[in-house]
Amino acid sequence: MKLVIISHTEHYKHKNGSIVGWGPTITEINHLTAIFETIVHIGMLYPGDAPKSALPYTSSSIQFVPIPTVGGSGLSNKLNILIAAPKTISLVSKYLKISDYFQLRTPTGIGVYLIPYLSWFHRSQGWYKYAGNWNQNSAPIGYAFQRWFLKNQSRKVTINGEWAKQPKHCITFENPCLTDDDLIIGEQVTAHKRKSDLIDFCYVGRLETPKGVGRIIASIDQLEAKERDKIGVIHLVGDGAERLYFEQQAKLRSVNFKFHGFLNREKVFEIYKQCHGFLMPTTASEGFPKVLAEAMNFGCVPIVSSISSINQYIITGETGFVLPQVNEQALAECITNFINMTQTDYEALIEKGQDVVKYFTFSYYNEHIKKAILN
Repeated sequence: MKLVIISHTEHYKHKNGSIVGWGPTITEINHLTAIFETIVHIGMLYPGDAPKSALPYTSSSIQFVPIPTVGGSGLSNKLNILIAAPKTISLVSKYLKISDYFQLRTPTGIGVYLIPYLSWFHRSQGWYKYAGNWNQNSAPIGYAFQRWFLKNQSRKVTINGEWAKQPKHCITFENPCLTDDDLIIGEQVTAHKRKSDLIDFCYVGRLETPKGVGRIIASIDQLEAKERDKIGVIHLVGDGAERLYFEQQAKLRSVNFKFHGFLNREKVFEIYKQCHGFLMPTTASEGFPKVLAEAMNFGCVPIVSSISSINQYIITGETGFVLPQVNEQALAECITNFINMTQTDYEALIEKGQDVVKYFTFSYYNEHIKKAILN
């Protein structure tokens, strides 16, 4: 079978001519070769150097096809999406004619016209993957339109979480991020993981205000001195326009913050292995961030906000801590509770977390696609 994937995934060209792309998406596509003999990924090629998190395709059966690079905020960027639409549609149409299935990854700027185009003008078999917050009350107009359209067309849509009045063609799907070998390594790590005199925390993702990086830093001011003294290192993995500001703010605190920038998958996993807790007090539009499942696999207990489907997997006192409000004080209270919990309670959280992460493997995802999409 041949699959065409259409997305806004960032790709870069190395000096040797090889193509790499956003690591989590590329890894997911690499594993889809277990189902599809040929995969064409229609995505966006960006200038400049690739971040360390970028990865190559691992199979010669995957072909990358660039479309115009568009997106971003502001009127001019929105207009560029429409100006580039004819060329994008032409390329999509060309490859759909030689495919058995397609997957359009949404929400995305190009989804505003590609969802109607595919719904009205193509009879190809396929499905839509909505990776954002399916239950967002005040979504940006472009995201809200795409979600509304997906609810009111007939092809299957994979979404994060399970919701009241969910249309039958909208199917709950977990976002894959772990191999079966990762689960085995995770079991080995968590079997020997213990709280120590110093507790290490981490955050992995874009360094920006909506994701909660500022809240993590500011929450230190809300801690009692005895709790601050029990924190070893808070690792911040990722990058963004606000990184310098966050670094300056972190220096004003009495806790050791370490900024790593982008790291490859293996190095991120090493940080999970050494950390006890994962912090993400986000207000951004999330589905279920893959980093939560990755962190839990290695015994890194999540302390997170209740966005989208997160609280369907993270339950306070069972698999982690969910903030009652998204602010520095609430985060500090959860950090305090976590620091002062017993080793027995800590191990119970880790053990319950292992029951969750098995749903986020690539093998489980592929089997789900076979049963729910290809049948």
